[in-house]
Order: sequence, then C-alpha cells, then structure tokens
Amino acid sequence: MAQTSSARIKLSVLDQTPVIHGHSVADAIAATVELAQAADDLGYTRYWCAEHHGLRGVANPAPEVMIARLASVTKRLRVGSGGVMLPYYSPFKLAEQFLMLEALFPNRIDLGVGRAPGGDMRTARAVAKGPYDAGEHFPQQVAELAGLFGDTLADDHPYRGVLLQPAVQTRPELWVLGSSEFGGLLAAQLGLRYCFAHFINAHYGHRVTQAYRERFTPGQLEKPYCSVALFVICADTDAEAEALEAGVDLRRVQMAYGMNEPIPSIEQGAEAKPQYRERELSVIAREKPRSIIGTPERVTERVMALQEQFEADEIVVLTVAGSYRARLRSHELLAQAFSLRADNSA
Repeated sequence: MAQTSSARIKLSVLDQTPVIHGHSVADAIAATVELAQAADDLGYTRYWCAEHHGLRGVANPAPEVMIARLASVTKRLRVGSGGVMLPYYSPFKLAEQFLMLEALFPNRIDLGVGRAPGGDMRTARAVAKGPYDAGEHFPQQVAELAGLFGDTLADDHPYRGVLLQPAVQTRPELWVLGSSEFGGLLAAQLGLRYCFAHFINAHYGHRVTQAYRERFTPGQLEKPYCSVALFVICADTDAEAEALEAGVDLRRVQMAYGMNEPIPSIEQGAEAKPQYRERELSVIAREKPRSIIGTPERVTERVMALQEQFEADEIVVLTVAGSYRARLRSHELLAQAFSLRADNSA
C-alpha cells in the first residue's frame, strides 16, 4: 500500500460508542476502550466522545465519565468531548467537571461543546427536566465557559470572583462544534478552536471554515485553529468496503424513517440491499456525500482533498461500522496511510 505525502496531517477520533445489532451496551463500551488504546498506540492526536440520549444505536450519555476512563488507560492521547451538549448544563458546573479531569490528566483534556439535543425532543425534555433550550443562550454559555477558563469574566458578571475548583494551572482546550455558520462565527468572535461536522452537513462547510478564519478575533487563541470531522470507513479490499457501506446505507434509511434501532450488522446490510425501492434508494443517494468509504488509496485521496478544501489543521474521523473488528481495522489502515507516529505531540 502506497503511503501518502500527507504525513504531517493530524488525525483524531470521534467515537459515538455505537451499539451494533447482536451486541450489548457492555460490548460497545468495551469496544470504545479498546479503540482508544489502539488510537493511543497508533499516533492519533485526540479522542473525542459524543453525548447522545435515548438512542439504541449509541451508548454514551455522559462523555465526562467516559473521558476519565479513557484517559486512565491511555498515555499520550488527548481525550475530550465531541461534544457535550451545553444547553443542558450550567457552564460553571461543566467547567468544574473538566477542570477536575484536567487536574487528573494535565494537558490532555479537551472540552468540545455543541447545541444539538443529542436525541429526540421528548428525551431532551427528560434530560433538561423541562423545555429544551435549542441554543438561544448558547453563545452566552460558551462565552461564560471561556471567561471561567481564562479568568476574564466581566467585573459585573454575577460569578466574577467565585472560586473555581480545582484551581490548577493548566486548562482544557475549549472547542466549539457545529455544522453551520452559527458555530463557526461564534468561535471566531470568541477566539476559540472550531470543528465543523462534515459528517452532518457535507455541502458548504468549507465556506463556514473560511468565514471562521476571516472573522477570527484573538481570544483564548491568538490565531484560528479548525478541524473537520468526517465519516470514514477504510477497508483492506473493495469488497469489504462495499459490505460495510451496505450497513451504513441501511442505517441512513432507518434514520430517515425515524427508526430507533441498533447499528446494523454487516449481515443486515447485505440482506436489506436487494430490497430497497425508489424511496430508499433516493435516501441513500442523498446521504452518500456525508461518507467516505473505500480502500486506503481511495479514502486518503478524498480525505486529503477535503483537508485542503477546508484548510483544516486537523482531521477528525468518525467510523460507525457493522463490525467492531472492522472499525478497529479502519483506524489501523488510516494510521498506516497517513504515516502517524505514536510519538507525535498533540
């Protein structure tokens, strides 16, 4: 396999702790721990956990708990949230939680925040114990987090001077996550890191990151820093890639129909493929741009093209496949293709 000339690209991992059909939640959590340890050895830069609620196909409603576990079984990898759904929480309490993680694992913790509910609205109301604030106060919450971490709250802020514990010297890296201009412009305004979710919106993200750079004003950072999160499955052969893609197609169809199901297995994907009618085929075709699936040569070519288009400082890969073994293998193949090194500094 030919290695790319992209050895300097930083690769990171986004993990949703997928629950594959025929497997238990315990299996999914164990697979997340295994993948994080592998990513640590393979030379990935950071490992993010996503928050979701009430979904059969993903099993991590508490990234801050998982982060502690993953950081304790890895050595050099940065570990964080990708992301915490900030509208549910008090920024002060969230700052305390992630400062505790930072105290336990200095210079290894990331706090990525988003504003989606991470599930259906009925579940969101249960989590929020009332109406879900879909982001109306999100800019103020992010600004408050940045102010707490940087000790830059305004003199008239009600929490100015309140002791934030643990009072350690280092701080988590604060990221804004998003799939539209809203998050990018907010990150630019506050001088924060930004990650665009191409796996959610595959159509105009490069314009969002361009606007982020152009409108960036120094804040927590002096210069803009952005990543792009891509849905990627890398397989040894075209046949394996095609089989894994069939499972992804079935998942897209299930989501389009509002079905709350585990991640389809490879076998389920193969069984469903001949049965699709025009509506299902239309859904699959519409969703194809959000995925990059194939052999290392094909995948790396597309990843590099998107990295250049977005001018991304990092690539974050999300891999949801119908086999935990195939998911692990995908990350191994990417690490080889991009010549990652375990001694890379984050």
